Amino acid sequence: MKTIDTSVIISTYNNPDWLQKVLWSFEQQTFNNFEVIIADDGSGPETKALIEAVKTEVSYPIQHIWHEDNGFQKTIILNKATVAAKGHYLVYTDGDCLARADFLQVHIDRREVGYFLSGGYFKLLMSISELIFEEHIKSQDCFDIEWLVSKGLKRTFKANKLTARGLKQKLLDRFTPTKATFDGMNVSCWKYDMFKVNGFDERMQYGGEDRELGERLFNSGIKAKQIRYSAICLHLDHSRGYVNDEMIKKNLVIRAKTKKEHLKWTQFGIKKD
Repeated sequence: MKTIDTSVIISTYNNPDWLQKVLWSFEQQTFNNFEVIIADDGSGPETKALIEAVKTEVSYPIQHIWHEDNGFQKTIILNKATVAAKGHYLVYTDGDCLARADFLQVHIDRREVGYFLSGGYFKLLMSISELIFEEHIKSQDCFDIEWLVSKGLKRTFKANKLTARGLKQKLLDRFTPTKATFDGMNVSCWKYDMFKVNGFDERMQYGGEDRELGERLFNSGIKAKQIRYSAICLHLDHSRGYVNDEMIKKNLVIRAKTKKEHLKWTQFGIKKD
């Protein structure tokens, strides 16, 4: 049995239809020395049944890390998934983000000791999200700008995420005004760097919980590389009924303390004091 190089950690919560499409997209990857770990924040039996079925259909191994539904506890399940990872390199994404066939290869080609890689996503309307099926993922049509435009997408500058190649792609990554941050839908790092800062702060709920971890990585001397126009994923639309102002305010207080005190470690992460 070969040693797993990379662990892809996919967060999900009660959205098996979108998760299935995401898992199909990882079957198309040109880089194949990876496992998928599904960090499941309390989904019901439909998600478990889907995962068990997909395990028999794909060529990569899947771990399903689950805990009971007790509100938004994504940081807790992500830490559990991080500990369970067999790979020495970690790619974090979400169960609503379809990965283009070269997605993992870009993360592997660009990785470097002392850095994490910061990507983005290309947002789709619900009407287009619902039109994407396995055949479109296998053919990669859903990543083709002309196919998307034919389904109702408005062409804007952001289309460069799908069309840029070669020198143009490198220049866009280098000179994008968007700050490189640790955004959980498309980011990667070395596993030992995650343990260096003690993973996600488990007090945090929705709203910058991933960026706070990135801020601790920065404080510990880790830098970021931008791969916004290189590592491409499509964001399938969905509602966010779990979001509230109290969550966001609490997270802002924690992030402010991390920045002000230049914190490198959270006492509320993987290892508990």
